[in-house]
Amino acid sequence: MTLSNCNRVIDVHAHIVFPESMGKAGRYGPELDVDADGVVFFRFGGYSMKPMDYRNTVFMDHAMRLDAMAQHGIDLQLLSPNPLTLFHHIPSPEAIAFCQTQNDAMAALVGRYPEQFLGAAAVPMQDIDAAIREAERAINELGLCAIYIGTHLPYDLDDPRLDAFYAAVTALDVPLFFHPASSGGVSGPDDARLARFDMTLILGYAYEETIAAAQLVLGGVVDRHPQLDICLSHGAGATTFLIPKFEGWAKVRDWAPDSVQELGFTQVLKKLWFDVHISGSVQQQLLIDSVGSDRCVYGTNFGGWDTPAKAGEFAKSFTCNSETLLRLKQ
Repeated sequence: MTLSNCNRVIDVHAHIVFPESMGKAGRYGPELDVDADGVVFFRFGGYSMKPMDYRNTVFMDHAMRLDAMAQHGIDLQLLSPNPLTLFHHIPSPEAIAFCQTQNDAMAALVGRYPEQFLGAAAVPMQDIDAAIREAERAINELGLCAIYIGTHLPYDLDDPRLDAFYAAVTALDVPLFFHPASSGGVSGPDDARLARFDMTLILGYAYEETIAAAQLVLGGVVDRHPQLDICLSHGAGATTFLIPKFEGWAKVRDWAPDSVQELGFTQVLKKLWFDVHISGSVQQQLLIDSVGSDRCVYGTNFGGWDTPAKAGEFAKSFTCNSETLLRLKQ
């Protein structure tokens, strides 16, 4: 546990790629290689992104990451799995093996740099019992401090089958982070139209995050697990823009839970946490105005094209929130 210091900058949105994890999901990869034309690609399952090269970048070079953090003004970073390799839709044995390797590598790195890095664990959500076991191992044995899963599981996020998992994470007293991958998982996007113009990233992620927020609120997850701290990436996608529609439909339909009928969609939504990594100052402010600054934490998508140039007072304004969410206060 770290002493509270609200003058530092904590980044909760920073993915990492470990060379140790390559090929650990069997035929699903992941694989980083070069095609016949000399183009570097990254393959997960039957889907490849090209050009895509993590080598000699902050995603795989830890010294480069530390230098970039110093230049950006980040003091502490929560490292998280690459969302392309959450692997929630492959056979359980391969997913379990991958998550174990990923978490072992994460723990080793965090152990080398405990002042700069914290680690979030990957878990095999297609097998809930195995996900609980790996979450418990990652937190209790490896010393990781959060659980990191996708928004697109083999079941809806409010499915009663997940209640045991949510209860287990609550008992571990760690936050649960949700981050989307391309819909369709290792097969690429379900909607082929998203495959053009990088729409899987521009629209697909926001689509997934918005559905996640709706299922967690309207499906009663936040009501059934009031002590569970859930954080949604990228400000929960288009959720805040759509709040008036959520509010209006919840008043005229019988699917809204008692909490939403009594308090309204927005008030229940405020029980979640939100990463403020959103493109556009107007869009960022809409999130803060909608859910309150006390439910927001600073994230960068570190190493991505949309990483902010420099962390300043805006970033520091969320540090105490991040300390609360990550259980860093002493």
